[in-house]
Amino acid sequence: MKDKRILYVSSEVVPYLPETEMALTAFNAARKAHAKGVQTRIFMPRFGVINERRHQLHEVIRLSGMNLIINDTDMPLIIKVASIPKERMQVYFIDNDEYFKRKAIFTDEDEALFEDNDERAIFFAKGVIETVKKLNWAPDIIHIHGWMASLLPLYLREYYKEEPLFTESKIVTSIYDNDFEGTLSSSLVGKIKFDKIDGDKITGLKTSNHSNILKNAIENSDAIIKGSESISDELLQFIDTTKKPVLEYQSEETLAEAYLNFYANDVLAQ
Repeated sequence: MKDKRILYVSSEVVPYLPETEMALTAFNAARKAHAKGVQTRIFMPRFGVINERRHQLHEVIRLSGMNLIINDTDMPLIIKVASIPKERMQVYFIDNDEYFKRKAIFTDEDEALFEDNDERAIFFAKGVIETVKKLNWAPDIIHIHGWMASLLPLYLREYYKEEPLFTESKIVTSIYDNDFEGTLSSSLVGKIKFDKIDGDKITGLKTSNHSNILKNAIENSDAIIKGSESISDELLQFIDTTKKPVLEYQSEETLAEAYLNFYANDVLAQ
């Protein structure tokens, strides 16, 4: 795996957000791959709860400045970057004042999902891909963590299917026990169709609950990792039907070697 390129895309990463299972796993997977000589890039949303001064985020002018069209509206894309202390690893932050400036992550003060979480997920997916294009950095593997990153496989397979930078990229999605109550906006399917993505590819998103969003990511991925020890029976049964390579749950002590072996022997070997 030395000198291979892995793009890690996660809804949460430590030390920028609290230590959830996902935030820790995404960080440790990238850190340990980086230590083995793998070229890594990490992308996450620049949520307003992230302290920019403490973590020394700064805008990358050469990457910022484009607009992404979300449901026929131009939304400015801002790219910020920070270095993880002691690791010599860069983290890229996808930012937009309207979507990410608020001092919360996914829900309001009443624990209700933000009404625009669907647009935030689309913006994040497009923002990551457009930024990687600007970097001209072709990843061998794209590893997805978290439901807010879970539209990225769909957009890579459909909206960006003619993009040569990703022709050889393999997509791995990690599934976590981080369910949310309710659904995203009922207009999600319409907003994705605006991007000329075939309705047959998104029928499962008509009810855009946690399971259906992850099922769509699984369908558009090359391999699956069980990121949590406990995952819903519905998702486990769906994973079984896909016949795709699956890595069972790994503890923090074993995930480094297990993930690298999985990338090399099950994902890139396809």
